[in-house]
Amino acid sequence: MSRFDQVINRRDTNSTKWDMMGAIYQIEDTSDILPMWVADMDFAAPEVVTKAIRERLEHPVLGYAFADDATTSTFVNWVEKRHNWTIEKNWVLYHSGVVPAIASIVETYTKPKDKILITPPVYPPFANIPIALKREMEECVMVEKDGHYLLDFEAFERSAAKEAVKLFILCNPHNPGGIVWSEDDLREMLRICAKYDVLILSDEIHADLILDGQKHIPLAKIAGEEAARIITCMAPTKTFNLAGVQVAMMIVSDDSMRDKLLKNAASHGQMGPNIFAIDALRAVYTEGEEWLTELLSYVSANMDLVIEQIPAAVPGIKIVKPQGTYLLWIDYRETGLEEQEVMERLLHTGKLALDPGSKYGESGLGFVRMNVACSKVTVQDGIERFIKAFK
Repeated sequence: MSRFDQVINRRDTNSTKWDMMGAIYQIEDTSDILPMWVADMDFAAPEVVTKAIRERLEHPVLGYAFADDATTSTFVNWVEKRHNWTIEKNWVLYHSGVVPAIASIVETYTKPKDKILITPPVYPPFANIPIALKREMEECVMVEKDGHYLLDFEAFERSAAKEAVKLFILCNPHNPGGIVWSEDDLREMLRICAKYDVLILSDEIHADLILDGQKHIPLAKIAGEEAARIITCMAPTKTFNLAGVQVAMMIVSDDSMRDKLLKNAASHGQMGPNIFAIDALRAVYTEGEEWLTELLSYVSANMDLVIEQIPAAVPGIKIVKPQGTYLLWIDYRETGLEEQEVMERLLHTGKLALDPGSKYGESGLGFVRMNVACSKVTVQDGIERFIKAFK
């Protein structure tokens, strides 16, 4: 029996995934609805994390804390081992999460009315945060064919060439499409951004969640002299299900770029990682590899289960297995149903909460996103609920 087979009751634990469904989906009673929406695993955190936090609580003073060189070294060593990418400790800046880091980066390196380039369908904060900061969006919609996504590089260059475009936000690996970008694609994005002096924010929060022998390539690793224009965001939070611990890293190799981010942090009174995040980070980056290896195999098998059963039972459903993440991007366009009806069926007939594709931009219409980072029993329940919704 796998450790991931355990079913843990998360209701009434202030869980966004389980306890905010009513507010998110505008449903009064969600007691019989299964949430498979937000990218939050239902697995227990690695035992090394809970052990480290328990040991920290043996000391009763929970005062101000800081991430020392030894803490940062665990992350630097992890990146070297997992991704064959050598970074310096002083390149690493901490934040409370990748989403807040995106806000800091947008605010630091762009100004109101500048344009931010994104490639929809893509993670909603890539647009929501810049818009809230009074930036404008430049969208280069990806080309989709049979569930596979590609960038139209001619269109991408036309967008990058616009004078107002100052920053490109890359999702690497891609959420929700599950793309693990090839080196050729990454080099072409980099070439174009360098040509038009566009900075790059590379969100690599899913870098460790790579499936079935694929390999993640950090953009900055292959950037050479252009590495100075890249700010890479990584975190243990998706990898090890530590979102509630709140910690992320920004990797910035250029001294002047890093100084600007530090000044922005000071202007907002931002501090380093919280006291529990420090111990959690050390634990997973020194002792978490075995847990992660088992997780990836388990998630891959869960995906195979969904892909085997749902399309066979529901005409018009297509699912392409992603190369990374624990998220399935389910194509229902051939059913002929509109998004509103699909969501009604899922929530009220199937009693299943999935993410609507429109959340990821207009190009996401006709899709729903399913999170399969849960026990096999729960995945099977979700499959049956999905099929029931479409019968």
